Amino acid sequence: MQIDVLDIFKEKAKNSGVLGCFSKTIDSSFVETAGYAGFDFMILDMEHGFASLETIQSHIRAADSAGIIPIVRVPDWKGAEISRVLDIGAKGIQVPNVSSAEQIKTVIDAAKFHPIGKRGVCRFVKAANFGEEKKEDYFFTANKTLIIIQIEGVEVIDKLDEILAVDGYDILFIGPYDLSQSLGIPGQIEHEKVLKLMTSIIQKVHAKSKMIGVFVDTVEQLNTWKKLKLNYYAYSVDTALFAQALRWTKQHFDRK
Repeated sequence: MQIDVLDIFKEKAKNSGVLGCFSKTIDSSFVETAGYAGFDFMILDMEHGFASLETIQSHIRAADSAGIIPIVRVPDWKGAEISRVLDIGAKGIQVPNVSSAEQIKTVIDAAKFHPIGKRGVCRFVKAANFGEEKKEDYFFTANKTLIIIQIEGVEVIDKLDEILAVDGYDILFIGPYDLSQSLGIPGQIEHEKVLKLMTSIIQKVHAKSKMIGVFVDTVEQLNTWKKLKLNYYAYSVDTALFAQALRWTKQHFDRK
């Protein structure tokens, strides 16, 4: 089942792009609702979110029930949480603040079983139906797990060629807010300097036939980057979208 879901997701990302958003809530109903609304994925945030591992597992179950791909943003690239979130059923990991090819190889080792990586082996986990899935099937499908690598600072630009030369990850993701901070203009993600650098990165990634993604928090930004035919669009945050919808409703209510 998992291989089919992930193959479909990857094919859609390559051909027309996939749409999702970050989740910082501790209520799994938000994740489930995003699936019913037609989003392709949710990024369950363990870097800036405060959900426990138990809550993340509930989010993953909600995502599975609604047909949306659960991707967990782990706290860092060092690997401590990577195998744990994959054991509880995440279909992908998103890894922040990656700045070298060596760090990516560490991530791949933690996320993939032999012969690709060195992930610790245990099949008595949720991802393997607690041991009920055939061993051969589990180890094969587990190595289809999505790996999304975030690049977030100007220092990574000098290493971009070596990062693009690494095989084993699926999508390179630009974090515009951290990128703006590294340029000395924190939060100004539509500043000319930020847009120019992001466009340069996208062009390099396209030239290597790799997939690229970006965070946006307005429809206008989404439309801007869609013109460059990216593959993976993370649109805002679930709680922010909820607040935005409420604010819009209140403004219409207050109109005379």
